[in-house]
Amino acid sequence: MAIYEYKAIIKNTGKTTRGVIDAETTAQARRKLREQGLYPTEVTQDTSGSDGVNKGLSTRFSSRGRVSVRDIALMTRQMAVLLRAGMPVLEALNALIDQTSRMRLRAIIYEVRDKVNSGNTFGDSLAGHPRVFSDLYVNMVRAGEVSGTLEQVLLRLADILERQAKLRSQLISALAYPIFMAMFAVAIVVFLVLIIVPRLTRLFERGGSELPALTKTLIGFSEWMATYWWIIVLAGVLLFGGWRLYVSRPEGRKKWDKLKLSFPLYGKLHLKLVCARFARTMGTMLQSGLTVLPAMEIVNTILGNSFIQSCMEDVKVGVRRGRDLAQPLKETGFFPPMLIHMIELGQRSGEIENMLIQVADTFDEDVRLTIDALVSLIEPIIIIFMGLFVGFLVLAILLPIFQMSSTIGAK
Repeated sequence: MAIYEYKAIIKNTGKTTRGVIDAETTAQARRKLREQGLYPTEVTQDTSGSDGVNKGLSTRFSSRGRVSVRDIALMTRQMAVLLRAGMPVLEALNALIDQTSRMRLRAIIYEVRDKVNSGNTFGDSLAGHPRVFSDLYVNMVRAGEVSGTLEQVLLRLADILERQAKLRSQLISALAYPIFMAMFAVAIVVFLVLIIVPRLTRLFERGGSELPALTKTLIGFSEWMATYWWIIVLAGVLLFGGWRLYVSRPEGRKKWDKLKLSFPLYGKLHLKLVCARFARTMGTMLQSGLTVLPAMEIVNTILGNSFIQSCMEDVKVGVRRGRDLAQPLKETGFFPPMLIHMIELGQRSGEIENMLIQVADTFDEDVRLTIDALVSLIEPIIIIFMGLFVGFLVLAILLPIFQMSSTIGAK
């Protein structure tokens, strides 16, 4: 099956559109376009070598950029606005193809539109792209289709995705400077030890005098680094490869995720991120009309910590037996008291969805403030370590120079 590029006129609006379609022949491509309410004005075969829509489109557009969370959020909000304006799903997808500038995302929307046009639901069509649309996204869309509130669900999804993109951007911007400083410091150290120190060593050797212990230590370290640097690189590669192999297994991943929760500083930060993700997703799913158990099934797939996911299995068992959500969560021993109390308050007041969203906002803000504090702490630590090493280096170089000067003066 070949891929065809087309230009066409939309039947109901008279506007022009363009895109790609899969068909055996040009005539079949024109027929499929007419069935979709499009009058083709130009149909040309794509000769990029694709042999099917799923394979062909992904092959053709995979090298033209990735689909970011911000791209999906923008597409979701545009879809919600079009549906709220009264457009059917199929026409809204046609309009999205024209509005989307990302070629890979445009190809995915085209495939989704083609499946919807073939009789599939919007949610089922999205499920064919799990790398782009998560289980949360797909199941919320399905819930919105069943309840008749698809545009409201899409707006909530857009809010979630935009918040995720904003938080990720804040994390990257906050960590970029200390990471750059650390890399720069390492580069300076390597340059001094491997380039500058050996040249000074030759100078000191020509002097013929006994070198101070500090200088001998620096020269010995420099010679060791120059000779055995490959051992350091090899050890790093082996350690990283062994760690990747270990966490690729379910049991290893579970133990590693449990260990992460006990790391100083990072453990509490990671738990707050998991709690924020749990609370926001759970609250949004409940707002969209899902009951607690189906919502927990979906939430459990996006927590990002396999150990907590295994604990959530016990929580689901408790809820299935008729217990309130708060008590099984408390029995896990990992979720913060504030989350438990807010859920208990929401259960008593009948507003658990709003309580979950509020606690998610609180955790997100707490995470942002914690990261800002950590970054403020990391920067002076890097400067101090860099200053100590430079001071050691200066002393190791100046001491033999002073010694040589005093010897020359004595003569």
